[in-house]
Amino acid sequence: MSGDDESVKGPQRVAVIIACRDARTCIASTIRACRAIPAVDLVVVVDDGSEDNTAQIARSAGAVAVRHSVSRGRASALETGIKVAAMRDRADWPPRLLLFLDPDIGESAVEASALVEAVISGLADCAIGVPVTPGKLDTPNQVARKGLRRTTGWYSTLPLSTQRCLTRAAVNAVMPFSSGWGVDIGMTIDLLAKGFTLVEIPCDFQHMMDPVHRHDGRKGTRYGDVWLTVNMRRLAGTRLPRPLRTPIEDQGPGIPYTMPR
Repeated sequence: MSGDDESVKGPQRVAVIIACRDARTCIASTIRACRAIPAVDLVVVVDDGSEDNTAQIARSAGAVAVRHSVSRGRASALETGIKVAAMRDRADWPPRLLLFLDPDIGESAVEASALVEAVISGLADCAIGVPVTPGKLDTPNQVARKGLRRTTGWYSTLPLSTQRCLTRAAVNAVMPFSSGWGVDIGMTIDLLAKGFTLVEIPCDFQHMMDPVHRHDGRKGTRYGDVWLTVNMRRLAGTRLPRPLRTPIEDQGPGIPYTMPR
């Protein structure tokens, strides 16, 4: 498993990155809950062109808030947040882990403690939150799961999950992110292709918004973005030969997965 420079001494801290737009009704409660997550000492909110006062509310709730004057999409907002967090790292401490959370999970944000623990403990380079009780996947998630299985052999519970904790080394290795709705599945495939270890962790996140509202707001392109992101990687040759794949029955939440190299 890949990691950061172990020669740097100091406590391991975590920066929460929240990309959002028009989230004034929920952002404050989410920020407050993030403060209860162990090792979190920085919350960065990137307001992606809101028409309301999301950034002002986030700042009042104790977050570092930055704003895009026009919407650039979630991928760009996450990248902005990562850069802001990096500027606040201390040279004598390890780079902060990065915890990507949605703006509308309110008090349930504390569930992300399990994701942080999985990465700090060394279980994986990237921990992904999935439902405690998985339900039926919608079409974009089904497409993402099929594409992920074909390219890497991993049978994901929720391939388009947006709640993730990653090491800085893992994030740096896969930037820039795919655009639109392809951010998360592109990130997952690229991390596995580069030898990083991923794990899904059951978390009881409770959302106040529908996926379209809390992300890019482009319902009509969700399927297309996912399909394009997966197939671009297939065409580029990202593929684990079947004899090397871990059987589905040996996979599941809590079990780390990586592509043999």
